[in-house]
Amino acid sequence: MNDPGERETMPVISVYNIKKEKVREIQLPDQVFDVQVKEPVLHQVVTMQLANRRSGNACTKSRSLVSGGGRKPWRQKGTGRARTGSSRNPLWRHGGVAFGPSPRGYMYKVPKTIRRLALKMALSSKYQTDMLLVLDDFPIEEIKTKIFAITVKTLELESALFLVNGDRRQLELSARNVPRFKVLKIDGLNVYDILKHKHVVILEDSIGKITERLIDHERNA
Repeated sequence: MNDPGERETMPVISVYNIKKEKVREIQLPDQVFDVQVKEPVLHQVVTMQLANRRSGNACTKSRSLVSGGGRKPWRQKGTGRARTGSSRNPLWRHGGVAFGPSPRGYMYKVPKTIRRLALKMALSSKYQTDMLLVLDDFPIEEIKTKIFAITVKTLELESALFLVNGDRRQLELSARNVPRFKVLKIDGLNVYDILKHKHVVILEDSIGKITERLIDHERNA
């Protein structure tokens, strides 16, 4: 694939219906779907996403968190025993833990510019490897997993992320019990889900929303 800066025309892709019949061809914005893919940028953003999903739940109680131990067990001098100030000392049975783990957060942020660039690269990688499919629509009037399963089989999809604009409740609920398939609103678009699935399926009316999010926001910034 040539450098997108050298391309004179916008990328063209075919639009299909749910019977996998070609309906027409449309142009895609090359600033989103035909940029140079750099793996380090994708890796940086995916690592951030996975880290932000991680929960640090390992926790132990230090001597200050263990109940009891407020009274000095015995006087400081005159007993012949070693001095001690609390029965919740880490050396004692039922005492606190010394230097034990406590809940921690793994969350960190990557600049918006890098996150937006990674989204473009992820979408471009699907287009450049012919793993991007555009549908004119996915009409489904009732929540039926069987209908969705038959349709994706007709489209010859093994694993796919469906990108939709707005609320498509029937489609989303019909797909949730089918393994390796996911329906995602444009507002939740992320690099990890794009790369996790083999194909990306975009409903035609979602392309403008994607362009608005990834290009127009840059112009307004």
